[in-house]
Amino acid sequence: MSQNEPITVGTPKSRRKYNTWVNNEILEDYSLRYAPRSFRRWSEYTVANAALGGISYLADFAIGGSIAISSGFSNSFWAIFVSALIIFVTGIPIAYYASKYNIDMDLLTRGAGFGYIGSTITSLVYASFCFIFFALEGSIMAQAFELYFHIPLWIGYLLASLIIIPLVLFGMTLLAQLQVWTQPIWLTMMIAPFFFVLAKDSQSWSNWLHFSGKSPSGAGFDWLLFGTSCGVVLSLIAQIGEQVDYLRFMPEETPRNRTSWWLAVILAGPGWVILGAFKQWGGAFFTSWTVTQGVDIAKANEPIQMYVKAFATVFSNPAVYLALATFFVVLSQIKINVTNAYSGSLSWSNFFSRLTHAHPGRVVWLIFNVGIALTLMEFQVFDALLWVLGFYSNVAIAWVGALVADLVVNKPLGISPSYIEFKRAHLYNFNPVGFGSMVIASIVSVIAFFGLLGPAAQAFSTFIALGLGFILSPIIAVITKGKYYIARQDLHFRDATAAREDIHSAGEGADDYSTVTCTVCELAYEKPDMAFCPYHNGPICSLCCSLDAGCHDMCKAIPNANQV
Repeated sequence: MSQNEPITVGTPKSRRKYNTWVNNEILEDYSLRYAPRSFRRWSEYTVANAALGGISYLADFAIGGSIAISSGFSNSFWAIFVSALIIFVTGIPIAYYASKYNIDMDLLTRGAGFGYIGSTITSLVYASFCFIFFALEGSIMAQAFELYFHIPLWIGYLLASLIIIPLVLFGMTLLAQLQVWTQPIWLTMMIAPFFFVLAKDSQSWSNWLHFSGKSPSGAGFDWLLFGTSCGVVLSLIAQIGEQVDYLRFMPEETPRNRTSWWLAVILAGPGWVILGAFKQWGGAFFTSWTVTQGVDIAKANEPIQMYVKAFATVFSNPAVYLALATFFVVLSQIKINVTNAYSGSLSWSNFFSRLTHAHPGRVVWLIFNVGIALTLMEFQVFDALLWVLGFYSNVAIAWVGALVADLVVNKPLGISPSYIEFKRAHLYNFNPVGFGSMVIASIVSVIAFFGLLGPAAQAFSTFIALGLGFILSPIIAVITKGKYYIARQDLHFRDATAAREDIHSAGEGADDYSTVTCTVCELAYEKPDMAFCPYHNGPICSLCCSLDAGCHDMCKAIPNANQV
């Protein structure tokens, strides 16, 4: 807005009307908002189980097998271990803050050093994670269709995409039930084949320990191959975002449920990587074993090949073991791709709402996300698995490094607000603390990834991204004195921290989440989702605030804009 443009406060504005998709929160799932207490009806166990259901993906097996082929046993084993440790530690604060404030990854990033528009870039990074892994998981499902039904891959890609859309339409309401019903079957079918193979082939364990694949260092250790393998595995660091998309529906933490609440947050948040690491080791193990069973090494990293051979050790009838392996792969891929599609719809909603000031509904972005993933599948993204994940991880880990630094360093030091403010009305568009740290770290690490800083930096480019992102965040916060976190204080509505502290101290019966009617859409939302708007001269919900293109952020330009 021009400084010479007159500002009119309280001019009557027309009511905003959303389409029926947006108004139906069973479909919309509060995709651009704080998840209100009234909607969070699930127990800690149900939310955690839904979140963990999303880690059924078989890309872990493919990743473990791929790096075992390219780097050999020692490098792949230690790369998986070290990367899992990094992912677990960085995931703890993200899972905690998202669960406490009941917000998704985008809203968390906004208030943790990136600013309102700055976090738009991270929404794109996260959306990329969702469609890349949807494409990888869909490719694995299509491989199973091809092997069992003899369906051409290009048709299999289409089927693997279309199957997912109706399952994701109803958001958390249906996904929670889907994951609960399928979890026992999936766990049994995933774990049992390991015992089959170990019992049938006494040399399988030793073969894995000495597996060299195509590694220049054989089965031995090499620092550069280790670093490169870490780069591939660390691409999974953004998985915490998908865990958070479920954890935002956690009930309030109270004295009564504190133990179960923390257990659910840790297990379903960073805890996903514990099983994830074992799946990657399992993929490496199966890859080494299937090679001894006559599978070509170029196909040995395909999960369908692993499980066909594993079930064949027990069942002699090809019709039986092929059917079991296909069913397991399809079930696994449905369980994960509903999460990839769901999370992708959330991130695209956040991204485009700020670019276009319009929100046609999460369902539209669900179809858009699946469409991009299908395009990648048709371009054979699975064949470029290692390069795609290695490149992507540089940007993803720079983002997570800067975000975590704000949560665990800047907030305890008092140079970042103690709470998470996600509303546009109270944020600067860009905060150089997180946004600047991520951009600098990403640029340097990508330059290193392409070999311009030497072979050592190329192999360890993701560690450069993590280190720079983490270190630069507090440095920039100190230099800027935390100036760019809060554009104006929330004096009219209490911030989310105050509301939650009342809940924590008073117990589950406390009622501090009375609703306030939005002046623009005339719908009622809980206080943490509301701000005072001088442009509309009344309360405004966070979504209407985000979509308003006519206010030009006047609330942050007018002195005392909090006053009614």
